[in-house]
Amino acid sequence: MKKDILSLLDLEKEDFETLFRRAIEFKKSRKAGTEKMPLRGKSLGLIFEKPSTRTRLSFEAAMVQLGGTPIFISAKDLQLVRNEPVKDTARVLSRYLDGLAIRTFSQALVEEFAGYSTIPVVNALTDRYHPIQVLSDLMTVLEFKPDLAKQKIAWVGDGNNVAHSWINAAAVLGLDLHLACPEGYLPDRDILEAAQDRGGRITMDADPADAVNGADVIYTDVWASMGQEEESEKRKRIFAPYQVNAALVALAAEDVVVMHCLPAHRGEEISEDVLEGPKSVVWDQSENKLHMHKAVLEALMAPKGA
Repeated sequence: MKKDILSLLDLEKEDFETLFRRAIEFKKSRKAGTEKMPLRGKSLGLIFEKPSTRTRLSFEAAMVQLGGTPIFISAKDLQLVRNEPVKDTARVLSRYLDGLAIRTFSQALVEEFAGYSTIPVVNALTDRYHPIQVLSDLMTVLEFKPDLAKQKIAWVGDGNNVAHSWINAAAVLGLDLHLACPEGYLPDRDILEAAQDRGGRITMDADPADAVNGADVIYTDVWASMGQEEESEKRKRIFAPYQVNAALVALAAEDVVVMHCLPAHRGEEISEDVLEGPKSVVWDQSENKLHMHKAVLEALMAPKGA
């Protein structure tokens, strides 16, 4: 039976643990030069409606290193732009490919693709969620902080798609997650309340200093996501008190790690000295997308027993 990852709520705690273990094993085997190719002969379609550096390249490199073939498909080149129904495209691509990763605006579009596809579908980013990003982020935290449940994790900035996926992860894993977002830019209430009802230890802090106080992990992201460029100047004014800078980081635990999913706007959501400083694990975080993508693709696409 095929499995999709459209949000982190599609995974159980045991799934997270398996993916963390396999991603770390892939990282070690790549450094040791002992990689295997469980996806030899398999193909992954990548439908991207939004620009991408890390997500696209790490999916493509992961697929090649696993022995398979990535096929990049710009959304504007599909017959969808001429109003072909999603269900028709999904059923045809299912006859050609072994898996599909989609990066687009609409979560409903990804869900519709998954509903009509007979191959696994992965959400490579929508305006609502960015699940595989947060899987690789959690892998990074584990490398520096082995017990996730004991870490205070602070999110500072916009209550966006990445924040939503952190909230989902907190619900499944029982994370201690504190979010500081300006009024009017909070996470979606339905996502937050559903996670809290499920047992997520999630706190909304009005003041970034409260969220960061004693934190083991600080995470931030751009203030204006793709599609919000026209709001950029307004957001800069509103979010200015939410910059992750040296003064804010000083309130956290001494061994805090600072994360950003990139691209970063230095001097806006994060200061240059923090991004490039000793507490930053941003480059480890970025590298780990490659290894986590391998773990995800293997789990969804490898023949059983491979």
